[in-house]
Amino acid sequence: MTARRLGFGGDAIGVARSLLGQMLVRCLGGSRMVGRIVEVEAYLGPHDLACHTAGGRRTPRNESMYLGGGHAYVYLIYGMHHCVNITTGRRASGAAVLIRAVEPMDGVDAMWQRRGAIRPRRDLCRGPGRLCEAMGIDRQLDGLDLRTSKQLWIERGFKVPFSEIVAGPRVGLGKAGKWEKAPLRLAIRENHYVSRPAPLETASRALETLEINM
Repeated sequence: MTARRLGFGGDAIGVARSLLGQMLVRCLGGSRMVGRIVEVEAYLGPHDLACHTAGGRRTPRNESMYLGGGHAYVYLIYGMHHCVNITTGRRASGAAVLIRAVEPMDGVDAMWQRRGAIRPRRDLCRGPGRLCEAMGIDRQLDGLDLRTSKQLWIERGFKVPFSEIVAGPRVGLGKAGKWEKAPLRLAIRENHYVSRPAPLETASRALETLEINM
């Protein structure tokens, strides 16, 4: 079974966990660029006040979040940086997982060229804006079905044991009440390609607390 057939129809937290260790693949201009996913953020849908679909908000910008699991949701932040998400759940769920960082594996020269300068490898795709710039991901890919696309998809990597996943609050949120501190940012423990500051709490403990308090 290929990673294209992973259970994107599950809840955002479960999909976020399963994406860690998998490969994000981008084909552009004859280049194949691959990065191992090492950091993600889960956005749970309309009840999550930090989610773009909070309160059932539906606009041309976030319409792809309602397509159901396995689609790309790409948006522009601060008018300059793109961010790529993978939608989760059933159609109209409004949930997604943000890919925050990847470890460059293949096509590194092409990634460096798109970033415009030679940089430390660990900084090449550390952060959602950096990885989208390096891999040529922009709004033109918004709404793509990652299970069939030849431009952007997920390939099988390896399963990260739950004991090796850490969690912490999501980054750069506005006013979202109790959701501002919800530990929905997941990363591979002690991975050098995770954006800073790295989350530190054991994911199993953090998510147990989340279930109690939300």
